Amino acid sequence: MLITNANIITWNEKREILPNFGIRISDSIISDIDKSEVLQSKYPNDDVMDARGQYLMPGLICAHTHFYGAFSRGLYIPGNPPASFPEILSKLWWPLDQSLNKESVKYSALVCMIDAIRHGTTTLIDHHASPNFITGSLDVIEEAFEQTGLRGMVCYEVTDRGGVQKAEEGIAENIDMIQKIEQAPKDSRVKAIFGMHAGLTLSEETLKKCRKALPEGYGVHIHVAEHVVDEHDSLDKTGERIIDRLNRHGFLGDQSILAHGVHLDIKEIEQLIETKTWLTHQPRSNMNNAVGMADVDAMLRAGVKLCLGNDGFSNAMWDEWRTCYLVHKSWNRDPRRMNGNDVIKMAVYNNAEMASHFFDGAKIGVIQKGAKADLILVDYDPITEVTPDNVAWQILFGFRDSMVTTTIVDGKVLMKDREIQGLNVKEISQNAVRVSKEVWQEYARQF
Repeated sequence: MLITNANIITWNEKREILPNFGIRISDSIISDIDKSEVLQSKYPNDDVMDARGQYLMPGLICAHTHFYGAFSRGLYIPGNPPASFPEILSKLWWPLDQSLNKESVKYSALVCMIDAIRHGTTTLIDHHASPNFITGSLDVIEEAFEQTGLRGMVCYEVTDRGGVQKAEEGIAENIDMIQKIEQAPKDSRVKAIFGMHAGLTLSEETLKKCRKALPEGYGVHIHVAEHVVDEHDSLDKTGERIIDRLNRHGFLGDQSILAHGVHLDIKEIEQLIETKTWLTHQPRSNMNNAVGMADVDAMLRAGVKLCLGNDGFSNAMWDEWRTCYLVHKSWNRDPRRMNGNDVIKMAVYNNAEMASHFFDGAKIGVIQKGAKADLILVDYDPITEVTPDNVAWQILFGFRDSMVTTTIVDGKVLMKDREIQGLNVKEISQNAVRVSKEVWQEYARQF
């Protein structure tokens, strides 16, 4: 297939922008890039998608999300509003995840993935919890990825809050999925990692069990220092800060993803750099939970492999980009903080590096020969010239998620001209509404 008459934002090292260019997709790979007329001359028998001057760019990547939180939208929390992050966990998220069953896990994943397709997000790293439906839960999410055509990575969050048996069931669910994925083709669109909730809900004994179960070559996906209580809990339990604790158990390294890191100290940050551990930033969630803001500028300058996720907010990732750009200026009362290029460093280059790393070295998040054909078309009509130097600010101030018209993953068209392909979106939405009511009823019974 050829895509012609496009303005290509490559996101290569030079940030090249190629006007009136096109690409050729062979199977799942970008096999050629050239002027549109050259490609049409070279491949006269290929099917052609005319971009009509739209911007062609790599699909967006979300480094940390929670599909299971989909049914929190509009949910009424009984009693007084939560006054702290621990209360948000105990009044919202923990009763919600305990209300999920097989059907609600399925539809929460599907509606999030449809949202991602509509907004041009093509790769998502999910962190799942459903304490009353653990065994088989990751199979349901994997099936949703297969059904929608998106690229993603899955895990189950091991925690002690449901007791020893459920913690061990969570460990087993992670291992079962890891083993299943290892039997799949190397270029599979779904990968697995070992999930844990956070240090504050994990005993030393459970951490030891997780470490023993963890297959060689695998790391963990875990929340760290999202709120200061995680650090305090670790100090109370062990006399160590949370990164020291995880390091002692052997959980740091380039196969592990840590989420948030709002309250890390300098030594902890140094350990992340030394071990090449991935860290993800979720500014909308941090604002919503009032947990503070990580010193992202400093982390980037120091060399932390810092990526951008959404923590279960909408999969309109440009909203996350803009929030990241703005909130750090406000938080620090300094307009010089969080340069647009810093946002691009996280959201584009680091996210792409992470995705490529966990997908067996496949080139993801760039338009170049040999890269995966994970692509979007954006109907953006600029009022000023788009250049390699200003493209970050063009996106931050000009792009809107509604401008995404076409979404392609692995060379397969998932949405064309804003029409999602191969999915009965209306039926899925109707089922989601029905299932959400059941989830809310189960949620209310816990109060």
